[in-house]
Amino acid sequence: MSADQAAPAQTLDVTGQACPLPVIKTAKAMKELRAGQTLEVLATDPGVEPDMLAWARQTGNELLGIEQQGAVYRVLLRKA
Repeated sequence: MSADQAAPAQTLDVTGQACPLPVIKTAKAMKELRAGQTLEVLATDPGVEPDMLAWARQTGNELLGIEQQGAVYRVLLRKA
């Protein structure tokens, strides 16, 4: 990941929470960011990958990447 992606403006920890909470909390957190800022989401729900792909498409925000580290998914999103 590039240097700008390494330092998100905010980290949202939704580990242990199931759908739809990660997406709902992500949407709320993204509203607090300025355009161009990055949100890091940490989740354990395997559904977070397809959910975040769909959410980014629907909202116009950019999905920078999804990595899985053990049981935790790290999602990076940039606000449009």
